[in-house]
Amino acid sequence: MQQEFPDAQVFETRKTELKNPIIFAGFVGAGLVGPVAINHIIEKLEMEEIAVMRSKHLPPSTVFMKGRLRHPFRFYANPEGTACAIICEITLKMEGLYSLVSTILDWAAEKGSKEIVILDGVASNEHDDKAYCAAEEDLVRTMADKDISMIPQGFITGIPGGILNECLVREIQGLTLLAKANKVAPDSGAAATLIEALNRFYEMDIDTTELQEEKDRIHSEFSELSQKYVEHREEIAGMYM
Repeated sequence: MQQEFPDAQVFETRKTELKNPIIFAGFVGAGLVGPVAINHIIEKLEMEEIAVMRSKHLPPSTVFMKGRLRHPFRFYANPEGTACAIICEITLKMEGLYSLVSTILDWAAEKGSKEIVILDGVASNEHDDKAYCAAEEDLVRTMADKDISMIPQGFITGIPGGILNECLVREIQGLTLLAKANKVAPDSGAAATLIEALNRFYEMDIDTTELQEEKDRIHSEFSELSQKYVEHREEIAGMYM
């Protein structure tokens, strides 16, 4: 008998030991800042795919990169098992988001994670080379010391907002780092700004030179996804400052 497609399930493709990892996540938003930044982090930290999200709420789409098929909603881990990354390269509708959010955070809890960081863009006319944050009060003060500004007010919607809301009632710290980003095109400069903020706050050393110097290549690789976001931006996750 054919198995029914799951409401939401983190399907592990590789067995790996995780050690209370910090989780970085990026979803489709302005300038594709989240996916561009997370893709770069995955590459520079030499992460390997460990799982994919299976859900009847995901659109029936797949992703081609350089002719290679890959699942559009993937989970990665570094070799040490201390950091994970979640990347989603398709636009998500509101239907089923609660199931996706709950499944992500159940998986994070099972792996002993205590912190999830969402990287995202805010639609703007121009990037200002600044990183902004939204988090619980104590963390916001700490981030200010690392030149990461607090967002005075605003709304975070879609799956990033759902994750951050759920973190407030679970034993996991949720925060988002944001950068003003191009409204209609992939913004690798904004992605680099967020990674540099991660470097300052978490004492990491992720080189962002490629993001700054290879804007044309990145624009080409992510241009179709960016167009999809522009077409559906009123339906999907986003934040307005």
